[in-house]
Amino acid sequence: MKLQRKNRRALALGAIAVSGALALTACGSDDTSNGGGATGGATAAAGNIKCDDAKGQLLADGSSAQKNAIDAWVKQFTQACGVQINYKGSGSGAGITAFTNGQVAFAGSDSALKPEEVTASKKVCTGGQAIDLPMVGGPIAVGFNVSGVDKLTLDSATLAKIFDSKITNWNDPAIAKLNPGVKLPSLKIQPFHRSDESGTTDNFTKYLIATAKKDFPYEGGKAWQAKGGQSASGSSGVAQQVKETNGAIGYFELSYAKDGIKPISLDTGAAAPVEATVDNATKAIGEAQVVGTGKDLALKLNYNTTADGAYPMVLVTYEIACDKGNKADTLAATKAFLRYVASEDGQKILAENDYAPIPADIIAKVRTTIEGLS
Repeated sequence: MKLQRKNRRALALGAIAVSGALALTACGSDDTSNGGGATGGATAAAGNIKCDDAKGQLLADGSSAQKNAIDAWVKQFTQACGVQINYKGSGSGAGITAFTNGQVAFAGSDSALKPEEVTASKKVCTGGQAIDLPMVGGPIAVGFNVSGVDKLTLDSATLAKIFDSKITNWNDPAIAKLNPGVKLPSLKIQPFHRSDESGTTDNFTKYLIATAKKDFPYEGGKAWQAKGGQSASGSSGVAQQVKETNGAIGYFELSYAKDGIKPISLDTGAAAPVEATVDNATKAIGEAQVVGTGKDLALKLNYNTTADGAYPMVLVTYEIACDKGNKADTLAATKAFLRYVASEDGQKILAENDYAPIPADIIAKVRTTIEGLS
């Protein structure tokens, strides 16, 4: 820490020099993030992290939808506290399994814990159980890759039919009706879904079931159930397939909709189609209700909102930890990291990376719960 303070003083004194600027560039964001300035987001976050007794390494796994957010948080946290965090992002199902098997300090899931998962967690949470801590919000973007088409509007019924292989061509009348004036090609639709158990799949299908049950007659869950289509592992895998395949469409967190992938606008019945943006997702998440009991903060989302500017195809990623009985050798680091990601600085980083911060009243409850972890 003494060495870091010396480095910060040296960089501050030489900031106006070209060589100083080059040194800052070479060192990444380490020194600038610890400069103690009032600028928001990633640049100020590391300087405000409370490390307490955090040390060692943390293993974690789970939601791939939050992987980009976790990576941004880990960068800042490691710079400040020196704790190494290995977050695999293997998917929500894999993360919860790893947690209930005692293999990771915490897990990420885009769906709240099921009763049987809570029961299983009691074997590793000595005297306690796993709880849901809502930490990351965001729209589920439906990205498409259709040559010559830059903008596309779809509604839930049409989406349901596309992903259930009932609509198979891009110039289908149902799509054309929603996109007047758009020249749609006679091109086969190639829908991609997750091959692994995924909270993103769970939330995507929950939206379709809630808003288009007639056209999507499935029970939902982390495993894909509809007919047809092709599969890929993780949000990154689905996004990569969409990027490389003309005629493709797939679902993933908004931060994966880049490099040529265009997200659809959603016709919810509001005055105008709603784009998949952080602000629009936050409006929808703001209608969520806490339905968890005790220290559990599981949320119930309102998928049927028709409020102007609210994008209801959203997910909330929970960090899963023991309320009591966390492993002694990882408890301090786990609390310090979760405290940071729930902080104002941690939540600011979400918007910078195409995620939606958790509403203020809910994240306040999360912060209180984290302090009580033992």
